Amino acid sequence: MKNTRPLEKVAHMPQKTIAFTAASHLKSMAFVLVLLTVSTASWAEKRTFEMTIEDTKIMLVDKQAFHTFAFNGQVPAPLIHVKEGDEVTVNVNNLTTLPHTIHWHGLLQRGTWQQDGVPDVTQVAIKPGDSFTYKFVAEPSGTMWYHCHVNVNEHVSMRGMWGPFIVVPKNPKPIEKKVTKDFIMMLSGWDTKWASKPGEGGVPGDVFNYFTINGKAFPDTQPLRVSRGDVIRIRLIGAGELTHAIHIHGHVFKVAFKDGHALPYPYDADTIMVGPGERYDLILTMDNPGRWAIHDHVDVHTVNGTKPMGGVMTVIEYNEINHNDPLYAWKGKQFVPDFYYEESLKKPYGMHDAAVFKGQAIQ
Repeated sequence: MKNTRPLEKVAHMPQKTIAFTAASHLKSMAFVLVLLTVSTASWAEKRTFEMTIEDTKIMLVDKQAFHTFAFNGQVPAPLIHVKEGDEVTVNVNNLTTLPHTIHWHGLLQRGTWQQDGVPDVTQVAIKPGDSFTYKFVAEPSGTMWYHCHVNVNEHVSMRGMWGPFIVVPKNPKPIEKKVTKDFIMMLSGWDTKWASKPGEGGVPGDVFNYFTINGKAFPDTQPLRVSRGDVIRIRLIGAGELTHAIHIHGHVFKVAFKDGHALPYPYDADTIMVGPGERYDLILTMDNPGRWAIHDHVDVHTVNGTKPMGGVMTVIEYNEINHNDPLYAWKGKQFVPDFYYEESLKKPYGMHDAAVFKGQAIQ
């Protein structure tokens, strides 16, 4: 009988009271829905970007040049940094002599599958001199990237047609709230026998002989400068067709995100395999002052041609130690803080060109 008393109480309530109570609940629910709608609308924004594709010469290291098809004349391409749910419009103008598209790798294109950038599947490739407009919603959040989808064996593998696309979550995970410095590393390989032959290459039997982080080989990479107590995030992106084994000395990192998605159980490691198209976000606490190597443990990826101590290499260097010694690879060189997009990631949301990646226009 105890369980029936609440029902009995309702049954004896006047009809007007019951109606008033139900109406009040409906109004409350409607108010909550309005708040949620307003909250979503105030978070997401509309963003429009202008992008060109240009024949561009870049220098991988020292005097080794390469003919690329570069977004906005730079390799890697400009950082696109937006918020989850943003409505993104990208107007693309193809200034090269070959057709191209842009695939937004990792973005789901819900309801906008025609914007996925695959030639002869979702669109006709953008012909030389033509333009195309992409429109889509930036979701899900995480470390994404964009690249050409025409002749990917050449255009992506060795013509530098790739760039980072970072979508900031509306509700970040606790582990990423601790981050004080954010770095992006795009990993790739190059076969220099095709360096000056655009429209060729990317065929079975190619032998890659140069390997880069953000389009540069050591010692033309830049150090990651940190201070003790920093919590850094390194976003690794496999931009070419090679698999890399990235090893960080002196530290244990948390593998926290895979392909933009938070792992339910982040795990500790000091080496991570990054395959073509893959993204891994590593979280490290800077608790061991020194100068520590970061390099590819696929050992052949640490050469420039036939010269050792090159390729996919750099260092984490703490501000607390002295770097004025003969072993310091960047002694006398200008430090470029945006080499890993660190400065661009601090700017307001948008698309950010970076002077450090600009090449020379090829007429």
